Amino acid sequence: MSAEYTDDSIRSLDWKEHIRMRPGMYIGKLGDGSSHDDGIYVLIKEVIDNSIDEYVMGHGKTIEVTVNEQEVSIRDFGRGMPLGKVNECVSKINTGAKYDSKVFKKAVGLNGVGSKAVNALSAYFKAQSFRDGKTKLVEYERGVSITDAKLTKSEEKNGTLITFIPDGEIFPNFHYLFEYIEEMLWNYVFLNNGLTIVFNGEKFHAKNGLLDLLERNINGNGPVLYPIVHIKEGDFECAFSHSSRSYGEEYYSFVNGQHTTSGGTHQTAFREAIVKTIREFFNKDFETSDIRSSIIAAISIKVQEPIFESQTKTKLGSQHVEPEGQTIRNYVNDVVKRNLDNYLHIHTEAAEAIHRKILQSEKERKDMAGIKKLARESIKKASLHNKKLRDCRVHFNTNKEERLDTTLFITEGDSASGSITKSRNVKTQAVFSLKGKPLNCYGLSKKIVYQNEEFNLLQAALNIDESLENLRYNNVVIATDADVDGMHIRLLLLTFFLQFYPDLVKAGHIYILQTPLFRVRNKKDTIYCYSDEERNKAIAKLKASPEITRFKGLGEISPSEFKHFIGSNIRLDPVILRRESSVAETLAFYMGKNTPDRQRFIIDNLRIEEDVAVDKVA
Repeated sequence: MSAEYTDDSIRSLDWKEHIRMRPGMYIGKLGDGSSHDDGIYVLIKEVIDNSIDEYVMGHGKTIEVTVNEQEVSIRDFGRGMPLGKVNECVSKINTGAKYDSKVFKKAVGLNGVGSKAVNALSAYFKAQSFRDGKTKLVEYERGVSITDAKLTKSEEKNGTLITFIPDGEIFPNFHYLFEYIEEMLWNYVFLNNGLTIVFNGEKFHAKNGLLDLLERNINGNGPVLYPIVHIKEGDFECAFSHSSRSYGEEYYSFVNGQHTTSGGTHQTAFREAIVKTIREFFNKDFETSDIRSSIIAAISIKVQEPIFESQTKTKLGSQHVEPEGQTIRNYVNDVVKRNLDNYLHIHTEAAEAIHRKILQSEKERKDMAGIKKLARESIKKASLHNKKLRDCRVHFNTNKEERLDTTLFITEGDSASGSITKSRNVKTQAVFSLKGKPLNCYGLSKKIVYQNEEFNLLQAALNIDESLENLRYNNVVIATDADVDGMHIRLLLLTFFLQFYPDLVKAGHIYILQTPLFRVRNKKDTIYCYSDEERNKAIAKLKASPEITRFKGLGEISPSEFKHFIGSNIRLDPVILRRESSVAETLAFYMGKNTPDRQRFIIDNLRIEEDVAVDKVA
């Protein structure tokens, strides 16, 4: 029986209720901070974007960011919000100065939404403006005003201070990973020459724009084949080179300082311009894939009134540099062609290096054609979707609203994969079952991906052979036992991804599933514990002779229990590649020859765990 559709069915939500009911519309996915694109980082970004817009307009060269556990404070030294409009700026939807292109040209913020979303999704939110010797302060709890202070005198420099604590009701068990925050702040300073950001006392500053960005990020791809090409003209800037070890393409793209992680029209235009320019320079119709194979590039464009695909602004949809102006495609092509053509004529060694790389890629592509054909046939024979992969109904490149939640669990053994398969969300969660330990592929060529059935089927399930953009699951989760064998399998899988698909790791798609080590329960309550410390707290809490179970493997956890660990309370450890070490160095240390350095590392980090069986604690 359907519900009645009457006048009472119609509801009007105020601004904060709508944001809190539909947060995904404003900040993308929620998450707990394990992923770089989780909502708590978007909250920080929304506030900093306003400070960046002030800097771009010539006001305030320093931004101070402080994160103390769960509390975030951001202080800029711009003009400060107009004192009579502070409340409206942070609590009245579609209110702001970004609609006036004379005041904010080519700004990041566009819709007057960002700071309001932060306010509504914070357990505590404070905004204070300092302007011309006066200050105005307002405070909120979950978007509800609790303080609206009168204007008072102030000796503080002009600017704005925003302090907030994300709401635990919206972001359960959230925590900040400083690596993600630091990456965000570095991008801001790379894109804004002269800007200094101070994060918890550490200064972030860059002098050479995207050249500095690429030099910092290119380390993990191995040596470049020629010096980085840096082009800067008008509202467009790019820096690029080809790596000696990478197979795919890697881009860091930005619009008005916004990191467009999903690319957009500017990135498409750059990719086309590179191919067109190199073809015309060598007067040869090279394959597109051979030209762009192993390229690593950073691109930035400034556009007046840009059109993004969503409030989170991860993909540019604009077709023109300015309203009714030159198309982005033609603009980028003109700048790249003119500058790159001149560069190649002057720097003949770089031109020769590019030519050698293209010919090498062409040879590898032709050599691999036969192997890939056999690999595709083996996939069909193996009945991928029936035996190895229990697929989900939503895939990364189809449903925009649900694609961020798509997850592939990689497990080992029938019992573990069976438990996850029975307890998963079939709409967004898939399971890939390994058959024993995978091959150690360190130092092997990419042919092994297609010749080894396990890896061939895995890359086919992920759909990452041609491009990372085709990835079918946003989250790739390694789910193995927390014992020696499980750790070994985990290491072998990470070696596979780092060896052949490092961009998958760098883009933040690889995670390790945390599952409880202990179950502590009595007749009334059950507590799952992920560490000895949590176990001890649970014992103290339950008091009356609790029963303690030590889970030795994923297969020991029943499907009815497993659903708690891969649902809304899932705990994931992101695999983060430290900037100070390259992929090659990391793999050589952990998977290469048994060197004295590695032996010392193993001995220094050796930990012997007690075998805890089912027990009673008095």
